[in-house]
Amino acid sequence: MNAPHPQPAHVSPDGWPADLFAALKAADVRQVAYVPDGGHAELIRAVHADPAMTGIALTTEEEGVALVTGAWLGGDRACLLMQSSGVGNCVNMFSLVRNMGGPFLTFVTMRGEWGEFNPWQVPMGTATADAFRLMGVHVLRAATPAEVGPTAAAAARMAFEGGNAVAVLLAQQLIGAKVFVK
Repeated sequence: MNAPHPQPAHVSPDGWPADLFAALKAADVRQVAYVPDGGHAELIRAVHADPAMTGIALTTEEEGVALVTGAWLGGDRACLLMQSSGVGNCVNMFSLVRNMGGPFLTFVTMRGEWGEFNPWQVPMGTATADAFRLMGVHVLRAATPAEVGPTAAAAARMAFEGGNAVAVLLAQQLIGAKVFVK
């Protein structure tokens, strides 16, 4: 397992990342796999600062699908944090989730939507929900800060109590459109 990044003794995210973190804690999620992403940065810092959770940096999103599935088979609860562009990388690995028949939980920061400047992000951003649905993953969406906590809690319940594969799409409005200055 990866060693936690050095962090202050207590890191609490603000706003909607705090609501998402609280939902993960309430659901007893102990492993959080992620591909580094600015939209999840506050949540990732909080996970690494919490001694009851293990943050695991990945090199590819597919590794996260296997890690989350393996954690469940080993008796632990885990989730995957990724950006919408990574969903396309995981489509083949979702067969593992489908064949296992156990829970799977992921939170996806969306790109290719609201205010997107990068045309390369738009195709996958547009297809993300459909890609999940085609592979049997239930899709929930949070578009406002007030929706994040309840949606995350509902998703965790659907996954861990109902044994479902669930993806929560976090709308680009939550993280804002990226801007690159020339």
